[in-house]
Amino acid sequence: MYAYTPTRLRVARHFICLSFLLFLLPLLGLAQKGKILGKVIDDQTGAPLSYATIQIYQQSDGSLLTGGITDEAGLFTLESPMGDLKGAIDFIGYQTFDLGTFVLSPSQKTMDFGTIRLQAESSTLDEVVVQAEKSSMELALDKRVFNVGKDLGNAGGSAVEILNNIPSVTVDGEGNVKLRGASNVRILVDGKPSGLVSFKGGSGLQQLQASMVEKVEVITNPSARYEAEGMAGIINIVLKKDRNQGFNGSFETTLGYPTNLGGAANVNYRHNKVNFFVNYGINYRIIPSINMTHQEVYVNDTTFVSDQSYDGEHVGFFNNIRGGLDYFFNEQNILTASYLYSASRGKRLTDLRYDDYIFNTLTSYTTRTQDEDEIEPISEYVVSYKKLFDKKGHEFNAEVRYLDHWEDSDQVFEQQSFFPDGSSNLAENLLQTSLNDETERQLLLQLDYVQPFGKEGKLETGVRSTFRRMTNDYIVSEENEAGQLIPIPGLDNNFIYDENINAVYGILGDKKNAFSYQLGLRVEWTDIETILEETNQSNPRNYANLFPSAHFTYDLGEADAMQLSYSRRVRRPVYRDLSPFITFSDNRNFFSGNPDLNPEFSDVIELGHIKYFEKGSIASTLYYRWTDDYIEMLRSVDDQGFSNTRPENLNFEQAYGLEFSSSYTPYRWWKVDFNFNLFRSEVDGSNINADFTNTTTSWFVRKTSRFNVSSGAFLQLRANYEAPINTAQGKRKELFFLDLAYNREIFKGKGRITINITDVFNSKKIRTISRGDNFIAEKISQRIRRQINLTLSYRLKQS
Repeated sequence: MYAYTPTRLRVARHFICLSFLLFLLPLLGLAQKGKILGKVIDDQTGAPLSYATIQIYQQSDGSLLTGGITDEAGLFTLESPMGDLKGAIDFIGYQTFDLGTFVLSPSQKTMDFGTIRLQAESSTLDEVVVQAEKSSMELALDKRVFNVGKDLGNAGGSAVEILNNIPSVTVDGEGNVKLRGASNVRILVDGKPSGLVSFKGGSGLQQLQASMVEKVEVITNPSARYEAEGMAGIINIVLKKDRNQGFNGSFETTLGYPTNLGGAANVNYRHNKVNFFVNYGINYRIIPSINMTHQEVYVNDTTFVSDQSYDGEHVGFFNNIRGGLDYFFNEQNILTASYLYSASRGKRLTDLRYDDYIFNTLTSYTTRTQDEDEIEPISEYVVSYKKLFDKKGHEFNAEVRYLDHWEDSDQVFEQQSFFPDGSSNLAENLLQTSLNDETERQLLLQLDYVQPFGKEGKLETGVRSTFRRMTNDYIVSEENEAGQLIPIPGLDNNFIYDENINAVYGILGDKKNAFSYQLGLRVEWTDIETILEETNQSNPRNYANLFPSAHFTYDLGEADAMQLSYSRRVRRPVYRDLSPFITFSDNRNFFSGNPDLNPEFSDVIELGHIKYFEKGSIASTLYYRWTDDYIEMLRSVDDQGFSNTRPENLNFEQAYGLEFSSSYTPYRWWKVDFNFNLFRSEVDGSNINADFTNTTTSWFVRKTSRFNVSSGAFLQLRANYEAPINTAQGKRKELFFLDLAYNREIFKGKGRITINITDVFNSKKIRTISRGDNFIAEKISQRIRRQINLTLSYRLKQS
């Protein structure tokens, strides 16, 4: 239940009143308007061109009146003041289309341009393929779309690097993904959960090559259509898939340092009613990492100091293949079946050293090595059906998805201890092994139906069920004096996680003149049980929750709109949050889950504004989030200096901020993308420790400049800065890094060669400070060092 404190009620009330006041002001300026509509396609292929720019001007003085972009189907509908007008349509790589002059009046309120065919610019007409060039960042009120291929910094990387290149998204040294500074982001692949992130979270995306990704959608305040999981929002990774007639393909090879060798192919063949598609990627990569910790522990009047260093290397070999077919009974009935197989084999080698002091006097030092072999295959099976009815927007979708995922990890640890003079302390030497076998099975069933009504109205409804079982058979053994490996008490068990979630949702939306609304309600029934087999411990959780959402939009005219939105979200503790098993690679710094963790619930309000103008667009968002039972990783240290970090429920977190995103083309040869986020967070963890309350104000900024330095050649620079941020137990220091990329067309425009350098100055090091009642710890970690990649890509089309 909520604890509505006077402070919380007062802040929330002021915020809501201010938001509605700002939202309602534009309603005072209503004016009579007409409608302009049409569809934009490629002249040669007939393919719809999404995100083409439409601009409407006053005939008399040429002033811009309104504008917009086409949707995924190439369609556009604009509202415009009446009068004598003219217009144009622009799309990068195509000739500008002149709409000519026309009139909107009370007697002719609608201008329908029908199908508009854009022709490629003359320099590309002799190419085998004419490919639409999308902006790297596309802004909308309800989401941001980031087209992977247009960002030169993604070449040769993985999906982790893609997320690192997205504004407002950060990936820390452990692979944890944050959005606007908040954790618990729901990561989806093609709109659905994926085994790639089941066991390892965001770091599991290292297996997915960037060349297999078409785009990434960031949804900060989702509607009831989406699952309620993901307190900070949703990141949806959309994989490549082509449905053009004939044979189409793209191919890529990568060479990088530190070692990064890869290749990828994305092909499709469509003939009449059948479309086959295959995506394949292979990658061999060596990822070095470092970690240094200085820790002081205070016991009575004595200070125990430990300097810990970690030098690791992960050698990974990754294979991904995704294939399937679409069968078109006709253009309104499509059956799709696909299969994804991802396999990774890896070896992790680490060297740790602990130097122990009492005050400034060295008392001993210890070395520890880890040798881990792991294998992780993932299989995903999908069958879906889409039915399009005669009326635009009237459709039915059904999908069945099954996931089969397992991981085996075998680890050997050798530890040697030494006295200050370097002589061996044989009594403290250890040999340990860890066997960790994890499995996951998941079945997802989903039905969605959309029924339009009236001119702009729409009713959506759907049901969804997921059934999931995850297991972790875990045993840690230690060699005794007789040379036998004996299981360590408490570290031999089988953890079982069963999760069943059933949901139903409904959304009602309509538009009246410049005002539109969308009201939704989602109901989710959750049934979770965790079991420790060896000790016969069970922890069942059953609860039902309502998740309302509301989105109100007002079109201001002149390519200008505002939106006020609200949603309720949840973060359910999942498998790795609840598993009590500890990591054992570092036998002084342990990480584990918390079987007693409760879900956290968030209420999110956003006031957004977006404006398109002749050379770009700008979007701004004012947001507020209140979270009960806020989950935070807390670190404790015993008198021996051994630390344990695990998630805990704190009382609450209150966060609010302001975000700006802009895409601007001051000249034809220069394009700028800019993102700025300023936020404040107040965390109350006094239920754990009276000192675990903190307030922080922080910000981060990212600027990308892309220059067309010559015909078919581009240079891209990206600067990133993250200001210091306070946490419940300390702070994370500031972070700055710079990325550089150069791209040039080859093979008469059919191919591209790209050189990119991520973290040019090798400065992307996470620096943190943690404090407790009896300790202070400073840590520097760098999971991925500066990377240099050379990538060659080639595309073809054969009808």
